Amino acid sequence: MNCPMLRLTALAAAIATGLIALSAPLWAQPYPSRIVRIVVPFPAGGLVDGVARLIQPALEKGLGQTVILDNRPAASGTVGTNMIAKIAPDGYNLLMVASTHTVAPATNPRLPYDIENDLAPISLVAKNPLLFIINKDLPPKTLQEFIAYAKEQPGKLTYATPGAASQSHLLTELFSQRAGIKMLHVPYRGGAPAIMSVISGETQFAILSTQISAPQLEAGNVRALAAGGTSREKEFATIPTLAEAGFPDIEAIQWVGMLGPAKLPQDIVNRLHDVLSRVLSDPDTIAKLASQGMVPALTSPEEFHEIIGREVKVWTEVARAADIKAVN
Repeated sequence: MNCPMLRLTALAAAIATGLIALSAPLWAQPYPSRIVRIVVPFPAGGLVDGVARLIQPALEKGLGQTVILDNRPAASGTVGTNMIAKIAPDGYNLLMVASTHTVAPATNPRLPYDIENDLAPISLVAKNPLLFIINKDLPPKTLQEFIAYAKEQPGKLTYATPGAASQSHLLTELFSQRAGIKMLHVPYRGGAPAIMSVISGETQFAILSTQISAPQLEAGNVRALAAGGTSREKEFATIPTLAEAGFPDIEAIQWVGMLGPAKLPQDIVNRLHDVLSRVLSDPDTIAKLASQGMVPALTSPEEFHEIIGREVKVWTEVARAADIKAVN
């Protein structure tokens, strides 16, 4: 009478064993086994979006999996960043950010995430120097001459930025503090109108990206006094670095980097970093980045974490001293 029951028990055990055997390969599949999404918390066509789209095909090839870009432009990058800060750390949702990433916590104490604890740095991807430019008709030919010129008329010179509480705003205030000068801030809605104001003479000074500045520099519409990198870039070989101009303790660069959610497994971080290392050493990628005025900037996750922490500290001090707050 127990034979049917025994047969059913044996059948159930066999089915369970078969299910375990079938599911085991799924658990054992190496990362990534499905589509990887990279959230870009800025509009299409901008710097971060451009770099992400540039490396996307090479990332797909290196990972052996489809990589999609998801633009989430809102609140100066806060919405998209918060999405990744709150998502499961499985490696299938990543984030590309710009150097404004470290400005946000310095100027906005109400961020919905903790920049240093809710996100896992993977690596910087690319960078370029910011250029210190002035109206071409002004007499100064060097940064030190401009400082002397500004000291002769305190509070009368104006500087343009792409917006209040932007990286350019904090950088100019940091430079002004170190140089001992005082200028009037004039915020604009973006880099294009900011540089046009310098060209027209509406403002006299600005610290802007090479993407915005280089075309006007080549056309002779503005004069560059310094570049913010630690060494001279090939494209701007005639422009002194900030260190050469007397400010070795200021680095004024624009960067793009990749992060994931906090507690991202180390093996996934290592895999992503290894692929990025190969992508950024590829001559084709290097050439494409150069066409956008960028150079590869691979770092270890630890180095990237240190950069973020150091910049947040500097910008927080500057924002407090100059009473700079993000407009909510």
